[in-house]
This record gives sequence, structure tokens and C-alpha cells, in this order.
Amino acid sequence: MRLNEITYNGASPVDGYGPGFFRIGGQVYEGSVLTGPTGTARWEGYDDQSRLLALAGQVDVLLIGTGADLVHIPSDFRETLEKAGLGVEIMNSPAACRTYNVLLSEGRRIALALLPT
Repeated sequence: MRLNEITYNGASPVDGYGPGFFRIGGQVYEGSVLTGPTGTARWEGYDDQSRLLALAGQVDVLLIGTGADLVHIPSDFRETLEKAGLGVEIMNSPAACRTYNVLLSEGRRIALALLPT
């Protein structure tokens, strides 16, 4: 078996998560969080569209983790993001974290918005 070291090209992977927190790049964030090529910061949820729209042109896909369970996001929220050119993928937050790390390790242009579990 051949093992390769994973590099993340400037963005930080999700190291862990639990009830109400995410650990990204070794730092713990309480509550909702946004991470991607511009760094990691708190995210105020579906009402905080401006931070996500600022990623247009920088990422191809925005993963949105909806907490412990997969739930639909507001349709007007999704339409706004897609009109800005962001591909949107919805999944529960644990699955979104795992998917983000895999795509990030492949060098993909990706961002992750998470609601806590």
C-alpha cells in the first residue's frame, strides 16, 4: 500500500466536531462556522448571506451542513447563492465535514458553512 501525505493548499481541514462546536485547523469554534479559502470565521446562519456571496468566483461548490439531520434550506436562500454562481450541496454537518476534507485534499475550490449538531 502506498501512503501519500495530504496537503490542503492554504485552507484548513475540519479536525473534529461535537455537540455545538467544530475544530478547524486545530482551533475550536462554538456555534455556526464558515471555512474555506479566505479562512475560518463565525457564520450567522441563513440570514448571513453576504459572507457566502463573497465566495462567488473563489469557490465552485459550497457545502452547507444543516446540523445533526439533513434538512431543506430556505428556497430563496438557495436561489440567491445559485444565482451568484455558487454550486450548493446540502447534507448533515458530519457528512459535510467529511466531504469537505476529501474535496479539499483533492485541491478543489470548496467552502463549508456549518450549523452545529
